[in-house]
Amino acid sequence: MGIVNRTPDSFFDRGKFFNLDDALTRAEQLIFDGADVIDVGGVKAGPGEDVSVNEEIDRVVPVICALKKRFDVALSVDTWRSEVAREAYAAGALIGNDISGFSDPEYLKAASQAGATVVATHIRLAPRVPDPDPHYSEDDVVGAVCDFLRARRDEALAAGIAAQCIILDAGLDLGKTAEQSLALLRASGRIASIGQPLLLSASNKTFLGTLCGLSIDERREISLAAVALGVSLGCRVVRVHDVKGTRRVIDVLEAIISS
Repeated sequence: MGIVNRTPDSFFDRGKFFNLDDALTRAEQLIFDGADVIDVGGVKAGPGEDVSVNEEIDRVVPVICALKKRFDVALSVDTWRSEVAREAYAAGALIGNDISGFSDPEYLKAASQAGATVVATHIRLAPRVPDPDPHYSEDDVVGAVCDFLRARRDEALAAGIAAQCIILDAGLDLGKTAEQSLALLRASGRIASIGQPLLLSASNKTFLGTLCGLSIDERREISLAAVALGVSLGCRVVRVHDVKGTRRVIDVLEAIISS
């Protein structure tokens, strides 16, 4: 899953692909590099200036429309708003990637009506809300995340989403300390045992930088290491900035495991 952030304040690319033409060029390169899915987002997860629903739609839908016409690739919309998801599905998106854990009560209904796949992500508070000192009951972040994701899976099933159309994401860095995110990465096998495909979104994230003392621009290799570990433990979807490097890592792992 290649990342296209059409935001002026993305934590990684810092608005480099905010212009529509630049976003499309970025997506084209990711597809050429081997992406199976392009995940288009219009609002960053962290704190920032308010973005209206209409503005978010204006950011993501033109990208999805253009990619749908030009490429045979699955398209995902990175949003927690049902209104944005509906417009994205109408434009051709097949996946709703919701980092809020279905906080919008209409989100699953929109996905069900569109026949879309959904990503259920764990987050402790809410998107865009600072969470500098997160705590979990009995210091069991893995147990808390597993319980949360089971509940979101059940909620999606009750809304009419088919089991094969529900993906889970532990939400590394989202309301977690570096140590908590590392614990969740190590526990990927346990989380995958819930029974749904597990998405890993670790690319260039803060917990990796904290672990190695590296800035955002220096995290390529450690992001690939996280992918290798996550996939070996059971992650089956990886959301990344470096599609070419990640594809090579996964191809090697597949060859080793299947030999």
